[in-house]
Amino acid sequence: MVTKPEISWADFEKLDIRCGTIISVNDFEKARNPSYQLEIDFGDLGTRKSAAQITSLYNKEDLIGKQILAVVNFPKKQIANFFSECLVLGVYGEDAKDVTLLSPSLPTKNGLQVG
Repeated sequence: MVTKPEISWADFEKLDIRCGTIISVNDFEKARNPSYQLEIDFGDLGTRKSAAQITSLYNKEDLIGKQILAVVNFPKKQIANFFSECLVLGVYGEDAKDVTLLSPSLPTKNGLQVG
C-alpha cells in the first residue's frame, strides 16, 4: 500500500469537513461512471449538491436521511451538466467502485465541523 506524503497541521486545518444529511438523491445519467446526484443539508451553511459514485453499495431510498461527512470548501466542479459543490467522503473498497460513506456514529447537528 502506498501512503501519501506527510502534511502539516496547517495543511489539515485548510480542509473544512462538515456533517450533513442527504435530503434528495437522483440518478446522474450524464456521468461517465454510475453516480448519484445528492443534495445535502449542512444546517446554517445551507444545502449543497454533490455527485457521488456510490451506486454499487447504496440504493437511493437508503440514502435519504443518512448523515455523511463532506469537504465543503472546494471550488465548484462541473461534471457533465452538473455542478458539484462539496466532496462527500468515503472509504474505497478493494474494488475502487465500492465506496463506503463516512458518517458520524451518533446523530449530529448538520453543519458541525470535523476536527
